[in-house]
Amino acid sequence: EIFLEQLWSGNAQLLSGLRGAGDALGAARFEYFWLNKGPWSELDGYTAFLPGVPARKPLGANYYPRDMTREEFFSWFEKLAPERQAQAKGFFSVVRRTEDRRLYVVPYSKEYEAELEVAAGLLREAAALTDNASLKAFLTRRADAFLLNDYYDSEIAWMELDAPIDVTIGPYETYADELFGFKAAFEAYVTLRDQAETSRLAALSSHLQEIEDNLPVPPEHRNKKLGALSPIRVVNQVFGAGDAAHGVQAAAFNLPNDERVVQKKGSKRVMLKNVQEAKFGAILKPIAARVLVPGDRAAVSFEAFFMHILAHELSHGLGLHRISVDGRKTTVRKELAELYSAIEEAKADVVGLFAVQYLLDNAKRLKLEALFWPNAERELYMTYLASGFRTLRFGIEESHGKSMAVQLNYLFDRGAVVARPDGSFTVDVAKMKKAVPKLSRELIVIEASGNRAAASKLLDELGVLRPQVKKALAKLKDIPTDIRPVFSTAEALLAEPEEASEARGEAK
Repeated sequence: EIFLEQLWSGNAQLLSGLRGAGDALGAARFEYFWLNKGPWSELDGYTAFLPGVPARKPLGANYYPRDMTREEFFSWFEKLAPERQAQAKGFFSVVRRTEDRRLYVVPYSKEYEAELEVAAGLLREAAALTDNASLKAFLTRRADAFLLNDYYDSEIAWMELDAPIDVTIGPYETYADELFGFKAAFEAYVTLRDQAETSRLAALSSHLQEIEDNLPVPPEHRNKKLGALSPIRVVNQVFGAGDAAHGVQAAAFNLPNDERVVQKKGSKRVMLKNVQEAKFGAILKPIAARVLVPGDRAAVSFEAFFMHILAHELSHGLGLHRISVDGRKTTVRKELAELYSAIEEAKADVVGLFAVQYLLDNAKRLKLEALFWPNAERELYMTYLASGFRTLRFGIEESHGKSMAVQLNYLFDRGAVVARPDGSFTVDVAKMKKAVPKLSRELIVIEASGNRAAASKLLDELGVLRPQVKKALAKLKDIPTDIRPVFSTAEALLAEPEEASEARGEAK
């Protein structure tokens, strides 16, 4: 309910009307509305698929007045006291207008007070039902955070969460705020930990500082002390809601986004293994069969797909997050604003490739040979290329699609990715291994210097679809763009008691 309201003020009324439609067209409209959590298709650049609504999703969603411009915001912002400025740009507030059209800030705890009181009560009920101390602590502190609008303590508790049931709930990602990238959307994941895989990959966290210390950038652009925890969790998703069930489904995530927590504790990388398996089998393998040269198709593997997604999430935590610009202490996110997401996604992808290559090159010394497999290097790059076409299908209006266009065009220009005359593509591994550190350097330096002009130039010049890529994407139209999870376990548990009991029996 909260995410629907965050995305658009008209969602509740529109949803009520769609639910009452009894014909096939009405049912189809409701289904696509629910997938997008609004009347705009994420895969089509947030254009409307229903009549009687704005032609495109508002850039600021419902976080700001619809008619507010960037110029008006900053004119108002500059006159605020420092504490109010922090609130205006903060994750957990909306901006509203008075009757005489003056802007003011409302914390989430007030804007969504009724819904958050219910959610807090349910979290406390859940906390009372578990014997796991860390899960109890997180649920209790997150309930408090909903009502106090202070998430720091509960984020620390989430970082320390060590339970078979891994829960992520609250305001996190900022993709829906296309105007500035400031405001966090509410979401929920309920997952079950794969302890064997989690244990197998745990050693990677201990090598993050070494990777950071060897990033291909000047020392002043490296983080001399990463957060201490930085856990990796491999899980299977059993439920998602809000932003987590909106549009393209996440295959993994790296949270929290609060730089204070990242500095103290690091960030947690959560790998949604069953989601990745579904995407790989239903989408990535068929795409590889259409876009890669025949001799490369067998080199697309789930192991490489999983490893690069993990490295992507690990790389979100690398580099500087808190920076100084002209003697002013700030963050990369604030300096790059709405450009941040696309630049950061590109950084995570290419630094992820750099990180895996570094670990491969040093596997014996680091005692990580068991993590890799024969032909891992070649499979890494071929799988990355095939997955690049998968990501481009999300659209270059979306940050992941835009970031992938930047990467592929950069690699095309350096001969690392090669388009063949027959419309297929391959990787020149030797050139790729030279190009990846160079692009990593460019992206990390943009972030470390807070260089908004350089970020804009890179996205404008390379964040486009070139003719050979458009032709390749046209050949993929009959392949699903993404998966749509059905949370059968959650549905069974939410059914009538008798039905739920039967469903659990069948599941066993």
